[in-house]
Amino acid sequence: MAKEKAAPTTKFSKEQYVTWYEQMQLMRKFEEKAGQLYGQQKIRGFCHLYIGQEACAAGAVSALQKDDKWITAYRDHAHPLALGTSPNAVMAELYGKATGISKGKGGSMHMFDKEVNFMGGHGIVGGQVPLGAGIAFAEKYNKTGNLCICMMGDGAVRQGAFHEALNLAMLYSLPVIFVIENNGYAMGTSVARTSNVTDLYKLGLAYDMPSKPVDGMVVEEIHLAVEEAAERARSGGGPTLLEFRTYRYKGHSMSDPQKYRTREELNQYRDRDPINGVKATLLEEGWATEEELKAIDQKVKAQVEESVKFSEESPWPDPKEAYDDVYIGPDYPFVMD
Repeated sequence: MAKEKAAPTTKFSKEQYVTWYEQMQLMRKFEEKAGQLYGQQKIRGFCHLYIGQEACAAGAVSALQKDDKWITAYRDHAHPLALGTSPNAVMAELYGKATGISKGKGGSMHMFDKEVNFMGGHGIVGGQVPLGAGIAFAEKYNKTGNLCICMMGDGAVRQGAFHEALNLAMLYSLPVIFVIENNGYAMGTSVARTSNVTDLYKLGLAYDMPSKPVDGMVVEEIHLAVEEAAERARSGGGPTLLEFRTYRYKGHSMSDPQKYRTREELNQYRDRDPINGVKATLLEEGWATEEELKAIDQKVKAQVEESVKFSEESPWPDPKEAYDDVYIGPDYPFVMD
């Protein structure tokens, strides 16, 4: 008589784990390919990769609703991918092609996709934080029931705008989730070298804001923390500050030699890789076989390769496009043809 399978040890479904696995593999493989293309000078300018931080985006997406708004800093390729933006459009934007998600005008640091409510990556450190509060203000004013999740790196918390935004968000009880994706280093400087307060979530306590640390290498923990914060925001409880304690395997940008950290430190985080954690659960629960997961890997690889082909074959923007999308009014008098 066949042995009865034990009940699942997780509160999440098989479908959720499969989705997480595919999403995070897409982010990982896309970013790895972007790094290769940058080395070939197919992609130029600044380029900040998300490798290692995939659980942060995947867990947050699964916890929120489709009409919620997103805004982040300039490490921003993975967020629209997790939200459903076509890899073709993201890669074409990295190439600077007209078919890119920002028409080739934004490049790596300025992704934007209104269709999935992604309100952009922003190149000014901390510049998106008051914008996130403003978006949440609009959602509350219009009584939409939606919220804004505003993500930033650990370096952004040193900006005055961060503290101004937290203060006003509490004052007006805004439906916003502030997220610090703390990967340990603001560019090449560790948190411990820039702050007496290294538990960054505690910065929210000065404003009586509900605040907590979250293991950013575990997608389940990300989902649960964001879900709790979202319930608070939608019920009129106001904002939350979450510190996702994560790690980037690559440098701050493609020009970073990474001499400020040891290989041992890097390997400690690689041993806790978020994708491997999801894979292990799928295998242990009997929800997927190695062959099925390899099929997902091949599907993701094909998507990434297609995005490169699409970008290579796409046209460059017309030079006249430089004057479009600058001002909302079509007849602004100070734009010269």
